[in-house]
Amino acid sequence: MSGVDWREHYSRRMMRTLGMPLAKLERGEGAWVFDDEGTRYLDFLAGIAVNSLGHAHPVFVDAVSTQAARLAHVSNYFATQPALDLADRLTRLAGAGERGRVWFGNSGAEANEAAFKLARLNNSGGARTRVLALVDAFHGRTMGSLALTGKPAMRDAFEPLPGGVTHLPSTIEALEGALDDSVAALVLEPVKGEAGVLELPDGYLQAARELTRRHGALLIIDEVQTGAGRTGEWFAFQHAGIVPDAITVAKGIGGGIPIGGLITFDGASELYAKGQHGSTFGGNPLATAVADAVLAEIERADLVGNAERRGAELRDRIDRIGSPLVAGTRGLGLLAGVALTEPVAAQVSAAALEAGLIVNAANDSTIRLAPPLIIGDTELDVFEERFAGALATVAASL
Repeated sequence: MSGVDWREHYSRRMMRTLGMPLAKLERGEGAWVFDDEGTRYLDFLAGIAVNSLGHAHPVFVDAVSTQAARLAHVSNYFATQPALDLADRLTRLAGAGERGRVWFGNSGAEANEAAFKLARLNNSGGARTRVLALVDAFHGRTMGSLALTGKPAMRDAFEPLPGGVTHLPSTIEALEGALDDSVAALVLEPVKGEAGVLELPDGYLQAARELTRRHGALLIIDEVQTGAGRTGEWFAFQHAGIVPDAITVAKGIGGGIPIGGLITFDGASELYAKGQHGSTFGGNPLATAVADAVLAEIERADLVGNAERRGAELRDRIDRIGSPLVAGTRGLGLLAGVALTEPVAAQVSAAALEAGLIVNAANDSTIRLAPPLIIGDTELDVFEERFAGALATVAASL
């Protein structure tokens, strides 16, 4: 396709499910990426909280090349050591104990499909027909995960979706009013990333755990965006000191290779039976070997602690900028939302990109930041300078 502009090529060949890409990226190194014209960008989105170790990390590269040269895929008729090792590591990090189990898929949406089906299995006697989820939550774009997603704009074109899901406001009062013995599960994000990095109210997870246990419902926590150390704990539910019945994981656990999973605790580990769920590629040795290596490096380098420390520094630096466009920050660790005083997030994101900084407009008035867990002083210095410049550029245009 020599001589053809990549934008025209993209417009002609790619399905129209997304807008025109912002740039055509060619390679990455650490927290930096380079486009096809050689422009260097500081990546403070990390593939939407995916690239935990940044780009082309030696551990990631070695794990991919070593396992690809050995065994990449065998189907789920066979076991492989990488899948067993990763299952052991995930159950340990999640605190699932000896009764913890793992199912592997290829994405967060698939993990949440598996969680939805798990909820349906918690239906002894046929009385538990309801699943509760939260308004503005995002759980994926497949039909089942979309049924859990509390965003009408994403759902309307695909109705009717799988039924039995009620979406609640994120208040303890609403939860108390809705949760009874007819509920099979409560599915929630501990931080609503796609909604603008919105944390749940203080005490919500503790109340959810007590109420679901009292009524025999499963507490299923979507850790797709918040897992793998991003919030300063291995999983965000651990900040609340509770133990759920299941969590879903993806994104950062693979560091860039597609993988997702469902981790179950205690009695929830016994709900699935042979033949009730599966995935051709799920748990393949290539993906599981890479994910195990990524998580091992996060452990070795204490990147969970780095996320906690650098996340606090990131918020301090945003406050230090002192822009009239910034109303404050939200989030935990290295998942941050910058609340804006005007609905100009798209303009701020565009100005940042022009300055060589990748951030994300989660909605009209929120900038989402999810940099690699490896960032240090140099990256924070560059971020502060470029983000301040982007804010100033937009403020001057108002």
